[in-house]
Amino acid sequence: MVTAPFARVAVLGLGLVGGSLARLLRERGVDVVGQDVDGATVAAAGAVGLRATTSVAEAVDGADLVVLAVPLRAMRATAAELARSLGPDATLTDVGSVKGPVRHAVEAVGLGERYVGAHPMAGTEQSGFAASTADLLAGAPWAVTVPAAPDRLARLLHLITGTLGGTAAVLADDVHDEAAALISHVPHVLATQLLNAVAGAPVRDAALGLAAGSFRDGTRVAYTDPGRTEAMVTENAAWVAPALRKAIRDLESVVAALETNAPVHGFFQAADAVRELGRPGTRADLVAALPVALEGDWPSRLASECASGAVVVALTPAEALLAR
Repeated sequence: MVTAPFARVAVLGLGLVGGSLARLLRERGVDVVGQDVDGATVAAAGAVGLRATTSVAEAVDGADLVVLAVPLRAMRATAAELARSLGPDATLTDVGSVKGPVRHAVEAVGLGERYVGAHPMAGTEQSGFAASTADLLAGAPWAVTVPAAPDRLARLLHLITGTLGGTAAVLADDVHDEAAALISHVPHVLATQLLNAVAGAPVRDAALGLAAGSFRDGTRVAYTDPGRTEAMVTENAAWVAPALRKAIRDLESVVAALETNAPVHGFFQAADAVRELGRPGTRADLVAALPVALEGDWPSRLASECASGAVVVALTPAEALLAR
């Protein structure tokens, strides 16, 4: 099993996440080159010591890992361009927040067998290379999706859990996309609606003057680039739409209860079991307890364990170590 770190990485797209990944890889001693269609972004990357170019072909020359970090709506065009210049042994991954559409894009240009889907679960409401920082992805949790060639999957897991110091949940595309809809995409929609509600209210200025923690926390992601949020939500429409319908039904029930003085206790207590688990987003309580041998159909075994909440915390030449 090949688990050595990648010798050279090309990051295509130097926005918030792509720029942060390139910075972190360089900080960790990896030979990395960035690419972006915007000359000013390339210049900004060069100014902080990153090798960067506007040419896809130049960026991927000699790379054994290529990361698609372009906007979701540019994935198809970038994949098509990449197909003409990708080296014969290079692995292809991405950092997109939706996995199914990206897999379709790379498969359409004949790169499906090279592809290992990935999504770092980190970000801010800011965008662009100027907002990027190595700290954003250092130690971050990632989702990594299957199907994937076992040797390519192992190398990417080694990079994430070793070089980048993170964890990885190995999941099927549809499991990732449904989960991402619930914990990322729908919250973006609801945060936007909260902001919209205030923006259109006759007491807008008074409300904004009174706004404090709950409004700030509830609307944080609504301050991101709305075009980026729109693309993320529409690309995952198959999972976002039913989740929003359930949210609408739940809220309509609360409205009906409030208008008729009926109990609303059930709505506010429905997530008690989740509250007991504590707030998500910390690795502090992870305990490595489950080794999975890298033999047979081990990617499916990881996907099964990770679908029930486990994450990969380390990889050895012989096994993956999981924690809960």
